[in-house]
Amino acid sequence: MELKVYGHHGVPLLVFPAQSGCFFDFENFGMIHTIHHFIEDGRIKVFTVDSVDSQSWANWDAHPADRANRHESYDRYIIQEVVPFIHSQGEGNEQKILTTGASMGAYHTCNFFFRHPDIFEGMIALSGLYQLSMFIGDYMDQTVYFNTPLSYLPNLSDGWYLDQYRQSKIIVSVGQGAWEDDMLRDTRALEQILLDKGIPAWIDYWGQDVNHDWPWWQKQLPYFLEHILPWK
Repeated sequence: MELKVYGHHGVPLLVFPAQSGCFFDFENFGMIHTIHHFIEDGRIKVFTVDSVDSQSWANWDAHPADRANRHESYDRYIIQEVVPFIHSQGEGNEQKILTTGASMGAYHTCNFFFRHPDIFEGMIALSGLYQLSMFIGDYMDQTVYFNTPLSYLPNLSDGWYLDQYRQSKIIVSVGQGAWEDDMLRDTRALEQILLDKGIPAWIDYWGQDVNHDWPWWQKQLPYFLEHILPWK
């Protein structure tokens, strides 16, 4: 598993790639360029990782249970290997991490944040699905359940988790243009869950000309970072 680091100081930002993507996609699709001033000013330090989607949720030849188990291996990799690496690159303390991603990367952003709020201080999810029916249909087991935010969040009542969420920075954005219908549906569902739980969140619906594509994510990410990052 490879990853790449951009910057020298600032809030750690963990980036998940789009479906079956690689650590270099964020740079290749122009996203690093759009946020380079945050990096150069020492406001963020960016860590981009590989996905294993083609071995997990998007592995069409595997049984859903096997896909879910493979994703659990990815969860352990991120939490037990990548997170300690990020902490080792910081100021000597275990600073909480901000996470982001677009499309399937937004699913990972959301799922990792809600499963591990002790590690992640906030999320910026861009045009994501927050359940897995597109990949595994109606199949459900315990592992799938605990990786499906729209399933486990409504039933979550543990005060420790809820308190962590309420102290975090939660941003969920989606367009209303081409290829965004499924993401728009899931974003609305997530918004209602958070509202019902009393969890503050910035749910931002962009216009009907805003498509599920990189040029819009290039506009959205710096816009949101400007609002939540501390000034130097």
